[in-house]
Amino acid sequence: MEWSELTEGAKAVLEQTRNIKNDKIQIVEFEVGFEQTAEEAGEGEPVSIQEEDYTSLKKFTEENEYDEKYHMARNKNVVKIILLDKGKIPDNLSEFPVFREYKNKEE
Repeated sequence: MEWSELTEGAKAVLEQTRNIKNDKIQIVEFEVGFEQTAEEAGEGEPVSIQEEDYTSLKKFTEENEYDEKYHMARNKNVVKIILLDKGKIPDNLSEFPVFREYKNKEE
């Protein structure tokens, strides 16, 4: 699957995993159903992550045409996507902070 085939919400999530391409493992956490307000988006376009974006991400992480390896885990509507370092999940994953979150605020 190529980048151009991704939904907009899926692209927004994956772009965050690519922001720092160095020795750090990237973890992006998002909630299916997330809607970002215009104020939260600032200068950029508001991000919306729906079920079809999750499906698009799942397909991309399994079939991507690039050398990157990802791991996705879903618990109810909260999903973590991890850009793996050297293709492996580290033993001490809990020591790595979440780089970016797209989650609805608790009310």
